[in-house]
Amino acid sequence: MKIKEVDEAKKIIKELFEELYDEKSINFSIENSYNQVVFSDIISSIDLPPFNRSLMDGFAVKSEDTFRASDESPKILKCIDSIEAGSFSEKTIDNGECIEISTGAPIPDGADAIAMVEFTERKTDEETGNDNIHILKSVAPKQYLAIKGSDMKKDKLILKSKTILSPDKIGVLAGQGIKEIKAFKKPTVAIISTGNELVMNDEEISYGKIYDVNTYSITNATISNGGYGKSYGIVKDNYDDLKEKIESALKTSDIVVCSGGTSAGVGDVLRHVLDEIGEVIIHGVSVKPGKPTIIGKVNEKLVIGLPGNPVSALIIFYVFIVPNLRNLVGLSEEIIEKAIATLAKRIHSPKGRMHYSLVQIKEGLAYPIVKDSGAITSLADADGYIKIPKTTEILEEGKEVEITLFK
Repeated sequence: MKIKEVDEAKKIIKELFEELYDEKSINFSIENSYNQVVFSDIISSIDLPPFNRSLMDGFAVKSEDTFRASDESPKILKCIDSIEAGSFSEKTIDNGECIEISTGAPIPDGADAIAMVEFTERKTDEETGNDNIHILKSVAPKQYLAIKGSDMKKDKLILKSKTILSPDKIGVLAGQGIKEIKAFKKPTVAIISTGNELVMNDEEISYGKIYDVNTYSITNATISNGGYGKSYGIVKDNYDDLKEKIESALKTSDIVVCSGGTSAGVGDVLRHVLDEIGEVIIHGVSVKPGKPTIIGKVNEKLVIGLPGNPVSALIIFYVFIVPNLRNLVGLSEEIIEKAIATLAKRIHSPKGRMHYSLVQIKEGLAYPIVKDSGAITSLADADGYIKIPKTTEILEEGKEVEITLFK
């Protein structure tokens, strides 16, 4: 293995993503657009509201007809029509007239304000039989009106590219009558676990076997960071089987991620498979855990070899793959959640290699999880990981650290 430094490996992987993958879009109905990422700016096609509308139940009036109105000296107006939400009146209000109106209904011609129903009284004129409305409180021009376009003007920016669609944002699109949005297309990531000792969680476990962890953790890390994770199951430590599985996965996926089979030991065959069907770009990174990481290229697609140990596999995936995956689907690397905490205990780190150490957060303190990289209980305890530079051998208790969260 020709070991790469962490920064060099990150640079190579970033350049490979840029070389091999373009940002692509796909259309979604807004009903199915939750959590999708907007591909290009969305511009309003109509004014909101699309007409002058009432903000209150009451009466549409000429505001000048209500000046100095009070309980003791009400202004009396003739009611000439009634408008429910969803309908409109063809009548025009003249001085001394009003129209009964519901919240959300269009303002009739001639009106410039709404007198709230709470400050009116309806009385019938005994001589004419007409409804007369007694206005008990004056209103100002445009009072309780929503003016056309006051919320949003036509041809204005609604949502920027790379906005994540949440329920409130989807509601805004629905208010514009938008049926379909263009979102970033998510790459499909095939996940393959290798190892004679592995069984899936729906199989019977026997002596010498262990349940596969990486299929589930890497699949869900892919989903939570913008991709589609697709499990291809377990492959034994067999050259032909692994080769066949990778070639099959490449036909239906954009990226293939294998866990296990990356070190130089007996039975670790991924390197040899990649040498035959493609090329190995990186084999070995100066990092703990995860030194035997492999980055290969086959048919203009990436094939990534993660260590078999669950902790190593997840950390390497987050450190080297997740930032590029997020960028590809319009999610900024900075959106990855981080937290600041104070180190609760001293950590010893191997000098000469970048070290990523799992920690648990409790009441603002970061507790190091000191277990080997095959201990899956450390994943149950971990909230995230911290980065320790290769020149640092000891992080003292009480030091403030930045934690990348597994979210």
